[in-house]
Amino acid sequence: MSSVPDGGDIRDVLLTNALGDRYLTYALSTIMSRSLPDVRDGLKPVHRRLLYAMRQLRLDPGSGFKKSARVVGDTIGKFHPHGENAVYDALVRLAQDFAVRYPLIDGQGNFGNIDGDNPAAQRYTEARLTAVAALLLDGLDEEAVDFRATYDGEEKEPVVLPAGFPNLLANGSSGIAVGMATSIPPHNAYELCQAALHLIDHPAATTADLMRFVQGPDFPTGGILVESPAAIEEAYETGRGGFRLRARWTTEETGRGQYRIIVTEIPYQVQKSKLIERLAELIEQKKAPLLEDVRDESTDTVRIVLEPRARTVPSGVLMEGLFKLTDLEVRFPLNLNVLDGGHTPRVMSLKDALQAFLDHQVEVLVRRTQKRRGDIERRLELLAGFIIVYLNLDEVIRIIREEEEPKPALIARFDLTDTQAEAILNMRLRNLRKLEEMELRREQTALLGEKEEIDRLLGDPRRQARAVAKAIGGIAKTFGPETRLGKRRTSLGEAPVAGAEVLEALVEREPITVICSAKGWVRALKGHVTPGPDLKFKEGDGPRFALHAQTTDKLVLLSTQGRFFTLPCDRLPGGRGMGEPIRLMVDLANEAEIVALMVHQPGRKLLVAATDGKGFVVEESDVVAQTRAGKQVLNLVGDAEALVCIPAVGDTVAVIGENRKMLVFPLEEVPVMTRGQGVRLQSYKDGGLSSAKVLNLAEGLRWQSGERVRSETDLRRWQGKRGSAGAMAPTGFPKSNRFQ
Repeated sequence: MSSVPDGGDIRDVLLTNALGDRYLTYALSTIMSRSLPDVRDGLKPVHRRLLYAMRQLRLDPGSGFKKSARVVGDTIGKFHPHGENAVYDALVRLAQDFAVRYPLIDGQGNFGNIDGDNPAAQRYTEARLTAVAALLLDGLDEEAVDFRATYDGEEKEPVVLPAGFPNLLANGSSGIAVGMATSIPPHNAYELCQAALHLIDHPAATTADLMRFVQGPDFPTGGILVESPAAIEEAYETGRGGFRLRARWTTEETGRGQYRIIVTEIPYQVQKSKLIERLAELIEQKKAPLLEDVRDESTDTVRIVLEPRARTVPSGVLMEGLFKLTDLEVRFPLNLNVLDGGHTPRVMSLKDALQAFLDHQVEVLVRRTQKRRGDIERRLELLAGFIIVYLNLDEVIRIIREEEEPKPALIARFDLTDTQAEAILNMRLRNLRKLEEMELRREQTALLGEKEEIDRLLGDPRRQARAVAKAIGGIAKTFGPETRLGKRRTSLGEAPVAGAEVLEALVEREPITVICSAKGWVRALKGHVTPGPDLKFKEGDGPRFALHAQTTDKLVLLSTQGRFFTLPCDRLPGGRGMGEPIRLMVDLANEAEIVALMVHQPGRKLLVAATDGKGFVVEESDVVAQTRAGKQVLNLVGDAEALVCIPAVGDTVAVIGENRKMLVFPLEEVPVMTRGQGVRLQSYKDGGLSSAKVLNLAEGLRWQSGERVRSETDLRRWQGKRGSAGAMAPTGFPKSNRFQ
């Protein structure tokens, strides 16, 4: 350690430690002060400070508007020292009725639209609070919440808002922090209030009980929720999941059997202009052969017109195809990751979030009530002093006129408190005529009765719960299903299962030849061709798989880690160039290699096996994966890797080990499973499985030996029970120790 002129110290610190400490500080700041909402009021700091700044500007729902620039300036100048663009973006979003289910800011001017157009500059727009925001702020003057110093110490700001409105779930929230994120869809406030009331009466209620009231998310842009009730319940139970949301559409007859499809609502957070561009792109690229044309006839409401190519095209098939290819269907994630009352990030269930809201409301009620109790006690103290003045008015006037220090004299003469004496001395002469004993005593009696009620409320948790329930019931009426703002916009529906008819509607059926290199670069050549020597590969790479398929087919891929992946043929890169790595299309691990690649045939069975000699038969439909992550089918132990994936077509299995011993046994001895390690196919003293083949016993075994095809029809020497050791391979069997 060495001394420096300014009086500081220079310390030697490892760079990794210094970076770690600073990154941790940054991460905590991002989590606590930017990205995650508070479960109690559902707001992030920027939103909370915006609303508080607008309240200080007296921009109440009944007042006039003020320039957004004024609001942004006060917010960043007093409470939120960040960029004005970020603050204005937050203000704009709170005013957009297509982005927020219950807007907190009433905007005047151009605040953007569902097409994705930007709002006008802040100097042109104006804003004020909505009635919903007023519910969030109600109680700030009654010591309902704690305040803290602002960043410069010149002002105070609320740590959390009283939040009489269930804002977290009603308006939702999204954000990305360091190492965590949050994604909460908006819900219907009336349903949330009904669920909260049920939770007050039934604290042990389950998620299924609460779902009798909360049907699912309620998005501001409407749409149809096509998630199963079981999936919705699991998402609400764990706080993690997702919801499939589809556009709302109907058909419109145009005469002579013709029709067109009218889309009236699009999914949440989908920009209409980009959706139209995507539909037009599909038509141009001939990826939606059933769709002829698309037009945007929207005004204040959404109206997208889809023209089918022919009147014989089923509207349902056409829409199912478009749901697969466009954002007419989206999946909105649920990650109920919030800051709890102790400012600790955690993922909550639906019940946890509702209970946290109720607990906060009880705390706000108690604090507001205690504030009112203190006000009553102070007023009662003054009333007692005023009554003394009324009963001894002449004496009080004499003391004030004659005594040099009237305050101590009043206290000594009438046994007053300092507060009472001060109030009497500060009273104006004109108020003396208002002192009437009956009025004073009437007010005193009323306040004593109110204080008694308050004492009973503060001492009885059940009364507090009933008071909170009454307030929530009032909110439920305000945002009831019969009101314009409270009416549910997102309806519930069932998603039809996409069959082969729909898959063919997605793309035009054309023959292709799929080429996959040894290092996993894939491409699709037009037509069914035989790869020739002129087919080029990257340096150090070469051919591995060549398959004839159709653009409507799917490819099934097995990796050495036992995981299956699915590749739609219409999404493969074209035949020009070297193709693209399969790892860009699916989440194939870097250390994993491709074991098998084949065209998916529904109804077929596959034999899968690992290098340790264990395997089983699986229905091919059970290995088709719906996501990039694939599907783990063959479970591996130790250093074992997936080795075999072949069609189980035949009645007999032939396996050969690295020790050159071959075993033949009936296919029926291998169980059909959907996932697992399987059973032992062959025993080995040393080494493991080398290859396997499914054949018809009557036809015998055939293999390629150089340019000749050799066969063995009498396999009795190698026949045995599954799991046996087998016998040495027949004479002339390939040195590669593989059947093909």
